Amino acid sequence: MATTTASLDVPASPDRVWRLIGGFGSLPDWLPYIPTGELGEGGRVRRLTNEEGGVIVERLEAFDHKARTYSYSILQAPFPVTGYLSTLTVHETSRQDRARVEWSGAFTPDGIGDDEAIALFQGIYTDGLAALHRTLTPPAG
Repeated sequence: MATTTASLDVPASPDRVWRLIGGFGSLPDWLPYIPTGELGEGGRVRRLTNEEGGVIVERLEAFDHKARTYSYSILQAPFPVTGYLSTLTVHETSRQDRARVEWSGAFTPDGIGDDEAIALFQGIYTDGLAALHRTLTPPAG
């Protein structure tokens, strides 16, 4: 099993960040890589379409509103891994106007090496958190 984690401080309170990203169907609101998504099975399964038209189906495995965290697994995706489980968490920092967002995953590479699979998801998480930062950053001017 391979793992990777990315985290980034963003310019918004933990509650504001959680309101944006805490809904299981909210990825299209802040992640350009996922322009469309729909929820099914009472909000526990999301069907996402990426920029290239690839379909990703994920299941919500755990959700804790108070702790501002949820975990999900991949049911179907164009990624060379199996047994994928990821967690997205919003942490408080010493400043009320900032939050630390952490995105982590564990998975078994399928047809590629651990390093290649880790680099793939490290890139997804890092790029995703950068997109979140841009969404939360007020325009200059």
